[in-house]
Amino acid sequence: MDGNILLFIQEHIRQDWMTPFWVFITSLGNEGWFWLMVSALLLFPKRTRKIGITALLAMAVGFLITNLVLKNVVARVRPYETVEGLKLLIARQRDFSFPSGHACASFAAASVYFLRLPQKWGIPAVVLAALIAFSRLYVGVHYPTDVLAGAAIGILAAWAALRLVEYIDRKIKSDTDYSA
Repeated sequence: MDGNILLFIQEHIRQDWMTPFWVFITSLGNEGWFWLMVSALLLFPKRTRKIGITALLAMAVGFLITNLVLKNVVARVRPYETVEGLKLLIARQRDFSFPSGHACASFAAASVYFLRLPQKWGIPAVVLAALIAFSRLYVGVHYPTDVLAGAAIGILAAWAALRLVEYIDRKIKSDTDYSA
């Protein structure tokens, strides 16, 4: 089923005129650079510093789960190696396929932004995360289940980071109130 979806995308959605756009979109997720840069910029204004820290924490949690653990435990081969007729549109990837690190980092950061920034920033972040996730299917480097799992892990990592930052805030506040 996963392979058939990729072949459907290749046969019915891929267009020569769209490929540069999707290659660019997928490059925004390389090593999470775009999300890391945005999160780092959020560290500078005091009012968004906690959001930047939380997004960076969410991406770190997602990276540990996705890239250091699951990719190596599951060791799923990339679809362009196994789906007959699937054409790769970017360079061969050096790691395993499951889950998608691009989707994980994108949804980890975008989920934090969506929940903590005004909607005019949060909604576009989620849309961009979805575009990056889809781009991995378009260029032929991930199965749909890789992308869905990566997105789910990213959302869970964001939830965990938000809870941890809230816990630390409460702990600091209660320690400050107690000592006053």
